Amino acid sequence: MTTATGTYAPKPGAAPLPRMIAAQAALETKMLLRNGEQLLLTVVIPTLLLVLFSSVDIVDTGKGKAVDFLAPGILALAVMSTAFTGQAIATGFERRYGVLKRLASSPLPRWGLMTAKTAAVLVTEVLQVILLTAIAFALGWSPHGDPATVLLLLILGTAAFSGLGLLMAGTLKAEATLAAANLVFLLLLVGGGVLVPLDKFGSGAQAVLGLLPISALSDGLRDVLRHGAGVPWGDLGILAVWAVVGLAAAGKFFRWE
Repeated sequence: MTTATGTYAPKPGAAPLPRMIAAQAALETKMLLRNGEQLLLTVVIPTLLLVLFSSVDIVDTGKGKAVDFLAPGILALAVMSTAFTGQAIATGFERRYGVLKRLASSPLPRWGLMTAKTAAVLVTEVLQVILLTAIAFALGWSPHGDPATVLLLLILGTAAFSGLGLLMAGTLKAEATLAAANLVFLLLLVGGGVLVPLDKFGSGAQAVLGLLPISALSDGLRDVLRHGAGVPWGDLGILAVWAVVGLAAAGKFFRWE
């Protein structure tokens, strides 16, 4: 009598790499969306700022509807809040509590873990963009421009902020990362062209602030979505430099313990 072999036999060993990355990405996304502080940064603050500043004449945003100026900047802020601030804080505390060390010893390679984290960031950003776009349309937003250019700006912005966030999380203590990430978020919110036009600052300050990744992203999105401009090569170049430098530095100096 013969029996079918392998029907119930255990098959020890690691799952296929794509499946491991997908499972880790799903877990990272669930953890991110269940975290109250993360939701405050990624959803509540951008939404409140968009609604408040579009409805109340607080800042002079120039000619046209305020929402046409604000919506691109808020989209840039959403990218920064998820790819930089939220990721830096979450990864910093995972490093402190030894989570990264344990995951690094699992069958999932370190680059696979970072890929999963990146996928979770992208999924969250998609949800943010959908939500903020719907709210902006309800407020009377009239966007223009090429969606492919907008997508390219968002991807490069995500890469730039992810590199900086991982660099901070992998080199500073968790408490220092928490303080620094929130401080940078507030400073760039005010001085990054998100709510206040850069031309409200002095010429010297404009030259410096214009080189920041948040300024390049918000300015590039605004040129395309508000003015219907073509590809903003200057802003894309700034974001590309930040992305390369940030990711390279994170890869070199990131400490897992």
